[in-house]
Amino acid sequence: MPADQKPGIEGRTSIRAPIELKVDYKKLNSFFADYTKNISKGGTFIKTKKPLPIGTRFLFKLTVPLRAAPFELLGEVVWSTIEGEEPGMGIKFVYSDDSQRTDFEGVVEALMTDSLGIDLTARLLNKQKS
Repeated sequence: MPADQKPGIEGRTSIRAPIELKVDYKKLNSFFADYTKNISKGGTFIKTKKPLPIGTRFLFKLTVPLRAAPFELLGEVVWSTIEGEEPGMGIKFVYSDDSQRTDFEGVVEALMTDSLGIDLTARLLNKQKS
């Protein structure tokens, strides 16, 4: 994260939608299953009482409705909190290549459309581009 970028909502570069998906990941030799609170094309917030350290990169699987297999992505913890009602960690997606980015951004856009409707999703995504 650049030194001038703030953690949390202030540092976001992508619009997030309130979408809950199951996420599976491994920490040390233990496997965890948590849920996202929201998701965007650039990252997600994973609800967990035991967040990974900031800077940790890890492979995780997102279970997406109507998709045969979970989507596997590399993520990096950019901020975390154990305080308040919703402890967890902010994750930035680290794409392996442009093809993976394009595929996953299409999935996120479809999830946003299903959750928010086509008009609101289009307005949010167009606002983000300007």
